[in-house]
Amino acid sequence: MGNALGPILPLAVGVAISPLPIMAVILILFTPNARRNGVAFAAGWVVGLAAVSAIVLLVVQPQDTSSGGSSTFTAMLHLVLGFGLLALAGRRWRNRPGPGELPTPPRWMAGLNDLSAAKALGLGAMLSGANPKNTILTLSAAVSVAQAEVSTGVAIAVVAIYIVIASVTVAGPVGLLLLMPERAERVLGTWRTGLAQHGSAIGVTLFLVFGALLVGKGIVGLS
Repeated sequence: MGNALGPILPLAVGVAISPLPIMAVILILFTPNARRNGVAFAAGWVVGLAAVSAIVLLVVQPQDTSSGGSSTFTAMLHLVLGFGLLALAGRRWRNRPGPGELPTPPRWMAGLNDLSAAKALGLGAMLSGANPKNTILTLSAAVSVAQAEVSTGVAIAVVAIYIVIASVTVAGPVGLLLLMPERAERVLGTWRTGLAQHGSAIGVTLFLVFGALLVGKGIVGLS
């Protein structure tokens, strides 16, 4: 299991540190239907990650590594995904707010008060499975697991661990509200303020770090 789990742990952390989804779940937890929609959002997040991982595991099959086909495919994919993240970092940097300005929130955030449970579920799935950074990191992780020489059961277990780690920062605020509601408002309010001030810088840094990580893995795989 170690050879499959080790390479994907940093990628899981990269998904977990996602300012926009964390901000979204925190804002949901300040709405009238906080408990219901918070749980639905977290469930959707898990479903999105699981769906991307399952598709990759079904499509990408371990190949005969003696021919080099598997390692070359994985290396090229890491290069493409890594350069994709670097391009996203450049775009995020160009669109960063000016000094003293706060980033403009997405329009859908204005409607969080009126979310139904089904819409909260769909939003969680979209921000995990269809978010560019998270999709790229999850694709890379799932391909690494699919190409590892492990059994199906071990592959499923490794992906489950990946999803748990990647979901800590989204499920954590929901758990805090459910288990310690008296502390949740103060703690989540502090997190909300910090993310509003530094979310853009965190996003650029994540794109750069994990873009460079995947490019480096691709170069090593081709050398």
